[in-house]
Amino acid sequence: MAKIKFPFTLGVASGEPAPDGVILWTRLAPDPLNGGGMPKSAFDVRWELAEDDTFLKLTASGTTRAQPAGAHSVHVKVSGLRSSSVYFYRFRVEGHTSRVGRTKTAPAPTSTAPLRIAVASCQRYEHGHFTAYKHLAAENPDVILHLGDYIYEYGKPADPALGRYVRPLKDSAAACSTLAAYRERYALYRLDPDLQAAHAAAPWLTIPDDHEVVNNYGKTVDLKRRKAAYQANYEHLPYRVKPGADAMQFSRWRPLGKVVDLLLADVRQYRTPGDMLGPAQTTWLLDRLKGSTARWTVLAQPLFFAPRNPPSTDSWDAYPASRSKILQAAPDSFVVLSGDVHNAWAAELDRGVEFVATAITSAPPAVRDDALERNPHLGFFDGHRGYLVANASMDEFTVDYRTVAYVDRPGAPVSTAASFRAVGNKLERIDL
Repeated sequence: MAKIKFPFTLGVASGEPAPDGVILWTRLAPDPLNGGGMPKSAFDVRWELAEDDTFLKLTASGTTRAQPAGAHSVHVKVSGLRSSSVYFYRFRVEGHTSRVGRTKTAPAPTSTAPLRIAVASCQRYEHGHFTAYKHLAAENPDVILHLGDYIYEYGKPADPALGRYVRPLKDSAAACSTLAAYRERYALYRLDPDLQAAHAAAPWLTIPDDHEVVNNYGKTVDLKRRKAAYQANYEHLPYRVKPGADAMQFSRWRPLGKVVDLLLADVRQYRTPGDMLGPAQTTWLLDRLKGSTARWTVLAQPLFFAPRNPPSTDSWDAYPASRSKILQAAPDSFVVLSGDVHNAWAAELDRGVEFVATAITSAPPAVRDDALERNPHLGFFDGHRGYLVANASMDEFTVDYRTVAYVDRPGAPVSTAASFRAVGNKLERIDL
């Protein structure tokens, strides 16, 4: 068998942190934009996890199989680790060694230690450079939360002037609908060095929105297309759970000590007219909300949650009954983290508050000049690209809106547009 070229072109990642372990990820792809470039056979991949980045204090190691049916991606479940601890990891195959990744386990159930959570969403490749991720990686977060639109399925338009094409797709690129096409689109994104840096900096938790499959999809989407999209999504991110026949379990509970109960909700897969989450997920979520005992109960999901005037049809405004059930079940210290709308917002809810992350790159929609005036419960708006950094402790929950000056070229500096503290269902602005 011919020796393979360097296969770790897409970097490394970790995710789904638990108090005793994490998931480690990589994919073997010497030629990622041309089918991956691997032989149609399985390969043994060695993984190593250590307390130091020189791997002199090796904690755990082993070998896993990278199978062609999974695009030679690997998901290693590591357990037996210490809680709230930093580890370093890497992969080896056929004489090649990957870059070193940094990860961190979740706090123990009794922990009251503060947490730092970075929040990102909406990273359309064509619309700009992922410079925000370079800065996010330097924030030293305990976990990175991605709220959807990790890729965009769109093809390249006949007239590029119709879009904001800072980084064009291939001339032959069509809208993704097959497994091969979704795989190539993920590979294109994962080649970006700033995105790779963010994945290597901390463990991720991801919840897809719509563009991972197709714009504005719901339960009635073409299941063959959805199956392909979910498979490619799994192959390129560090999930604990594999996709099923044509579905995938995205909703999950991730407790982070006594400080945060993190609930990730899927707003696409089960959506039908009048019901955002579907009966089973609704029951699960309401039970978790009612049973939460953490200092802060945080709902992480893609869509704008608070009502807006005028209302949006692709948000919780179109599902007021579903939203009402959540607010009735939510505890007093309730926080919603959202994305999707490509601008930064903050909102006061009937119970709790909402912080909306802007896009990493995706172009923003037009916003009325009187948007805040028409919506007195909305306490903040900013139109730059960027991300959020949330700091949660037993005493307070604060959020910094971090923004980059531009995305049409690399090297943008980062700044803080505003900072807020959650006080019940009120927003308290923190002077910078």
